[in-house]
Amino acid sequence: MKRLRWGILGCAAIADRAVIPAIQASETGELLGIASRDETKARNKAEQFGIPKHYGSYEAMLTDPDIDAVYIPLPNHLHKEWSIAAAKAGKHILCEKPLAMDAKEAQEMVDFCKETGVHLAEAFMYRHHPRIARVKEIIASGEIGKLRGIRGVFTYNGAANKGDIRQVKEWGGGGLYDVGVYPLSAARLIMGVEPEAVTVQALFSAEHDDVDMMASGLVEFPGHVALTFDCGMWATFRNELEIVGTEGTIVLKPSFLPSKETDDIAIHVGDSVRREGPYGIDAYAAQSDQFARVVWGEEPPAYTAQDAVANMRLLDACLASARTRQRVVL
Repeated sequence: MKRLRWGILGCAAIADRAVIPAIQASETGELLGIASRDETKARNKAEQFGIPKHYGSYEAMLTDPDIDAVYIPLPNHLHKEWSIAAAKAGKHILCEKPLAMDAKEAQEMVDFCKETGVHLAEAFMYRHHPRIARVKEIIASGEIGKLRGIRGVFTYNGAANKGDIRQVKEWGGGGLYDVGVYPLSAARLIMGVEPEAVTVQALFSAEHDDVDMMASGLVEFPGHVALTFDCGMWATFRNELEIVGTEGTIVLKPSFLPSKETDDIAIHVGDSVRREGPYGIDAYAAQSDQFARVVWGEEPPAYTAQDAVANMRLLDACLASARTRQRVVL
């Protein structure tokens, strides 16, 4: 079987915890190399995970003709720079969310990758899990009635980790960038249309470089349906998505970090609860397999790169609303 030969730019924790094992376990991928600005660090990671190649710079990986695609888990402010560098080198790109620092940067990335003929995808792995498609089927079936609202929460307490990259404002730190993007993208996916306006309140913490450590908001969609959400890095861990209809609800818990043991769906109608799953799917592996099949021309992307621009536009509006304490119309 042919394999897409992957390289990883950087030694981020998300790569260790999820993406490296997923690529190695996928049907389509081969993890060929890992790069760091610290060659010793790259060598240690390569030895730890049995990766054949390591590089002491990102540039060295990008000049390697054996690498077909790169995964970029770098801090947010470096996404545009290294995605464009990878595209110039002819590498296909899976970039961590959020795709960029703002919608303007994201559009520039999308346009450049289109010009150079490389596939660019934003790494929202949960969207590649089959239960997301199943949720849309349940809604379309009318089982929970007419859609009335969506509620999404994603919080964790990382306030004590002073100096973490998520707490550096100039690097794209903050809870909306880190975890708020999940309920925002999920609501857009479920609704199938773009929102009309947002209102967000946030805690911008002086002791955490003025990034939003907690935010709560309302995202208005056409048809009088709204997403209510809260997200942040200074609250107890919560990870849930609820879709509310006139006759019932659909609950995903955990929603954006499903494991093979917890990737089920709960459908509440009246006094009854029906569960579907667990599916036992590694969403990260599903993401990498879909990416490879797009690169090979075997199927269209499940989510276009332009979708990432739309999500950044919504994120920009949320941040503007939180800073100004005003409703922002998109």
